Order: sequence, then structure tokens, then C-alpha cells
Amino acid sequence: MSQPLVGVLGGVGPLATAYFLQRVVVSTQAERDQDHVDLLVLNHATIPDRTAFVLGASPEDPGPVLAADARRLEGFGVDFLVMPCNTAHYFTQQVLEAITVPFVSIIDVTVAAALERAPGLGAVGLLATAGTVASRVYHDAFAARGVEVLTPDGNDTAGDQTMINSIIYDQVKAGLPADVDALRAVAARLVERGAGVVVLGCTELSVAAVDHDLLDEAPFLDSMDELVRATVVRAGHQVRPRAEQG
Repeated sequence: MSQPLVGVLGGVGPLATAYFLQRVVVSTQAERDQDHVDLLVLNHATIPDRTAFVLGASPEDPGPVLAADARRLEGFGVDFLVMPCNTAHYFTQQVLEAITVPFVSIIDVTVAAALERAPGLGAVGLLATAGTVASRVYHDAFAARGVEVLTPDGNDTAGDQTMINSIIYDQVKAGLPADVDALRAVAARLVERGAGVVVLGCTELSVAAVDHDLLDEAPFLDSMDELVRATVVRAGHQVRPRAEQG
């Protein structure tokens, strides 16, 4: 094969995976079909719930399933893997132990993008599932770079994390419109507390960002958008300027 084949650990969740694929297509500088990124997608929607396991609400461990799926994709000959789900990165080590090909982390590329956008960044806001917050995958990654992570559950305004959970599960995952005004309000309160950037650390929130043109709206930094860009570049392609994206 003349160019890298990207393996996508998908289905977590299905709509976010579909949006990731769509964003890869529109973000690739291409004039014909053959100019696009080659991807092999495993849309495994029945993987056990990541947040439920992380929070101790379910005994069903998604880790071995994700690891098995990663091995399946490597067996098909992919050159590197991506996983368009933030919460699932809690199980990254199990995935890494199952494969020999590189794994591009949505956490790592988002942290790098935040620091590039705001040199000297002292604090970042995080909007994510309760599972991602509890897993501390972003806390640990930003802490290694000297950046504090602020979350809605540390806010004086009661219910902000509950609101984010509802947008993710009751709205986007359920196929309903997202309350983008509530999303903006929660982000604004994080900015008031000192966040220089607010990370959309859930790919369902990324779906809302695409639907409501939040990708270039301050203070948001979208994790899926950063993974899309990293995927396109690692696959040997150029990223199409945002103004030219459909």
C-alpha cells in the first residue's frame, strides 16, 4: 500500500466515530478520491460503557475488549491506531500492551494544542464525561506540563457537571439537539475561574461543536478536531484550511 493505513477504534460512541470520519474527509487537502486518507474502522458499538466502569457502576471492563479490537486492526495491517473517545483513553495501557504499531493519543495531541495556543498557560477548563474527569487522564497529562485542570464539579454553581453529562448522554448520544447555550455558560464559568482554554474533552461534545460552529469559537479547544488534524498529518497528508472546509 502506497500510504499509511489508519486503524480507528470506533463505536465509542457510534455518532462520534461517524463525525470523526467526516471531519477527516473534509479536513484533508484533496482534489480527488485518491488524495484522501485510507482508514480501516472497527465501529464496535457494544463495547461496555467506559464511564460506568471507571465510576465503579458496572463490573464490565471495556479494557480487554478495546485491546482485542486493537489487535484485530493491527492484524489487518494498519500502520497506526487512533481512538476517537476521550474516556476510553483510561484504558490506553491495555491497548498499548496489545499492539506493536504506534497509537496516537487524543489526550496528548489536545494537551500539545492547548500549550501551542496559549503559551504560558496556567489553567485549562475541562468539559468531559464524569468518567473522564474521574479517570484524571487530562489532569495527569496537563500536570506533567505544569498546567492546572479546572472542572465543573469544582464549581460553586451546582449542577454544571450534571448539565454536561446530560448534554453528552441525554442529548447527543440519544440523537437529540445539544443545548449549546448551556455548554457556553458552563465554559464561561470555567473562564471566570481562570481557565485560559476550555477543552471539549468528550467526542460527543465535539459533535455539538461541529453542529454549532464552535470549533473556532473562544475559549473552546476541541479534542476530536485535534485528533483529526494529527491523523491527517501522520497519514502523510496536508490539513485543508478551515475556511475551505465544507
